Amino acid sequence: MKNPTQWKALIPGLSLTIILAALAWFCGHRVPIVGAPVFGILFGMLVALFVNSPALREGTRFASKRLLQLSVVLLGFEMNMRNVLAVGSESLVVMAFTLTAAFLSAWAMQRVLRLDSVTATLIGVGTAICGGSAIAATAPVIGAKEDEIAHSISTIFLFNIAAVFIFPALGHLMNMGDQGFGVWAGTAVNDTSSVLAAGYAYSDAAGKLATIVKLTRTLMIVPITFVLALYTARTEGSSHFSFSKAFPWFVLGFVAASLLHTSGIVSPEISRSLTVSGKFLIVAAMAAIGLNTHIGKLLANGLKPILMGLVCWISLAATSLVVQYFLGLL
Repeated sequence: MKNPTQWKALIPGLSLTIILAALAWFCGHRVPIVGAPVFGILFGMLVALFVNSPALREGTRFASKRLLQLSVVLLGFEMNMRNVLAVGSESLVVMAFTLTAAFLSAWAMQRVLRLDSVTATLIGVGTAICGGSAIAATAPVIGAKEDEIAHSISTIFLFNIAAVFIFPALGHLMNMGDQGFGVWAGTAVNDTSSVLAAGYAYSDAAGKLATIVKLTRTLMIVPITFVLALYTARTEGSSHFSFSKAFPWFVLGFVAASLLHTSGIVSPEISRSLTVSGKFLIVAAMAAIGLNTHIGKLLANGLKPILMGLVCWISLAATSLVVQYFLGLL
């Protein structure tokens, strides 16, 4: 529990974070292909070039960790558990293979490129599950630093934009049906906004199916973060493993929120408001991360994260197509 003095120390950093988040939120709605989270982290990094006051540190650190965790909980109000059954067993099989392909690619590329394991994990999770939301959920579990999160978010952002243009063009080139393209976009495009953009650019039917598949894929945050929490705790070298400390408890909030939404206990209007609040908090957390990120350090890794993201993305997209072909969905 923080005392009044500690809470007071949060005000400068939190205030600047909220201001930047509001600006990023506005820009994100104006330019949805970029998205508010990316604007948030960019604005934070730009301000950090000119403002580097110790007075901001406590507030920005609080926003980048606690607000990030709270945002994941609130995003649960967007999830409907019934959609898991609605997508059918075929798409769940495709999902299992694509998740495996993404993680194996991330593991292999991390070794080849000698990239740090935390950044590799975040890129793998962001590619496999749901872009920024998955990175937001995973980062506190594995103790990711601000620059590692920044690397991952910027990498995922690049391929989100590429997917919006490339996927519909390739779908038409391969004469894919609405079902095949919907499952492909839902399992192989990273961020939800990019899935919707690519899916509905192809057709309304493909867009609706892609959305359901993508939201179901988002649920994979729960088992993945749990496994990563256990792995991280065991590899820290502690002989006294504590399940209670290792478990990402905020993920339980995500599950509880999704169950409340599915059951109808929370009205659709309230669920939408809470979901929007969660998305805004993600933008705020990204702005805080940007404020704590040094561009010089971000550029030090060069093209390694981008190359890893590219390999993971191609592996994910190709696996989805191959599995669908053998299942007769194309």
